[in-house]
Amino acid sequence: MPSMGEQPLFSAKAHVFQIDPATKRNWLPASKHAVSVSFFYDANRNAYRIISVGGTKAIINSTITPNMTFTKTSHKFGQWADSRANTVYGLGFSTEQQLQQFSDQFKEVREAARLAREKSQERFELTNPALNIAAPQLSQELSEDRHSPPPLLTVNGPCEDKLIRSRSAEVELTTEKESIKKMLSEGSVSCELHMEAELFTLQDSNAKLVSALQEAESSGQMWKKQLAEYQEETDRLREQVAELEAQSVASAGSDPELSQSLETLEDLLRTKDQEIQSLQSKKTDASDLEQEKEEAMQRLQELEQQNAVLEERVKSAETDLAASQEERQQTEGEVQQAIQVLDLKILDLNSLRQSLSKLIDK
Repeated sequence: MPSMGEQPLFSAKAHVFQIDPATKRNWLPASKHAVSVSFFYDANRNAYRIISVGGTKAIINSTITPNMTFTKTSHKFGQWADSRANTVYGLGFSTEQQLQQFSDQFKEVREAARLAREKSQERFELTNPALNIAAPQLSQELSEDRHSPPPLLTVNGPCEDKLIRSRSAEVELTTEKESIKKMLSEGSVSCELHMEAELFTLQDSNAKLVSALQEAESSGQMWKKQLAEYQEETDRLREQVAELEAQSVASAGSDPELSQSLETLEDLLRTKDQEIQSLQSKKTDASDLEQEKEEAMQRLQELEQQNAVLEERVKSAETDLAASQEERQQTEGEVQQAIQVLDLKILDLNSLRQSLSKLIDK
């Protein structure tokens, strides 16, 4: 964690990973979610650090040196190696711009660390004049040795010089081979690390898509259940109207207004049947649902107007049927019950409209 003397320079949100110490190839997530990764400057030590804290634990504590390099392995992922911590850190950003800002800040801090090291070396040389005097002589001797040609071997020279030169040549060849192998292995490891980071991102996106599909499927099942309930209630209303028609056959011819009211009720039931059929054939496309929502609202308004007209007609029929026979009074009571059921149906249609609007908002 940062100390009291450290000054924050830059901060960004990122998913933190560390290289698997066992395989040196796979990434291990160090944080469950994106955390703050910050640059700090320690004025007392004249050093720069990258620090990230997850909860109460420091998951990154890396001192920046001039030899460090931040490598962008993809458009949202970067990494750097810390030899002191004996690990490789990886950062996954949400945007390419954040990755570029972090990379630029890393370069600036690395350059500042290099300048700080050079200044500290200069101060050390100024405070030690003996080293200042010996340094030019030593560098002059090293340059003379570097530019002077190797001594020629005479025919009668010792064999030890030949052995030393051959061994030094073999050592140089072995060193070059090892460096080439190291470069090739680092390249393959970097490629594999990049693939691991991309795989982790794809798995996260896949999990989000699966949860969204499950939520859409549950909403669709609930919608189908509501439609089935409305269909059953419509069938029941149709049966009640058929019974009313059978009971009022005798009085329908003498009372044209009652017959007209029953016909209006039948037309209303047909309209509702058509609405239910249209609801069953609705598509899940958001644009189509929005258009159908507007049409359903318009139909509901028309139904409310028709209901008001029907109520007026029923009231007039009630005044005419007040002096009718007991059979007509029974028929009037049944008609009133049908009207109440229709009112409940209209309320159910309103609730259906609200559920459709909620489904569209999702």
